[in-house]
Amino acid sequence: MDGFWLSLGLIFLAELGDKTQLVALTLATRFKALVVLWGVLVATLLVHLLSVALGGLSAHLLAPGWVELLSGLAFVAFGAWTLRGDTLDGEDAPARRLTSPFLIVFVTFFLAELGDKTMLGTVTLAAGQPTVGVWLGSSLGMVASDGLAIWLGQHLGKRLPERAVKLGAAAIFFLVGIVYAGQGLKKLGLF
Repeated sequence: MDGFWLSLGLIFLAELGDKTQLVALTLATRFKALVVLWGVLVATLLVHLLSVALGGLSAHLLAPGWVELLSGLAFVAFGAWTLRGDTLDGEDAPARRLTSPFLIVFVTFFLAELGDKTMLGTVTLAAGQPTVGVWLGSSLGMVASDGLAIWLGQHLGKRLPERAVKLGAAAIFFLVGIVYAGQGLKKLGLF
């Protein structure tokens, strides 16, 4: 399935140490892990469906060389964003008025994911890959990464070297970005 494996891997890595992963980890300290996982799954499927629709639309509006060049530059930016890191602030706290744990998780995660690098990464991937594969792969990568965070948060606490995870993920984003940008420049006859 075209786009599936690339999307799964890149979005899984993008989510490592991301704000929304911190949201999932935080929510798992308040609610049952399965409820958090279901809320994350439903929110992810919806956000990534919107993302692939935006990416697919942009692919029809731009020439392939430009799509790849802009995608490459976006992935380099995602690498820099990953190095900068994310923090969980008060704006991402769960809505206090909601009473259902599932709704709290869903709404919180959905809002935290809007405009996040994993959403933008999914848009970028969908601009150059088949949208169904990107949607399924990016959604699975996101849920797998957040599921891992929920499990690790409950079992290992803060023993994981966050800096090493961020450096590895950033390096992969830089590499993918350089490859995409190079392909775009080549198609445009600029390289």
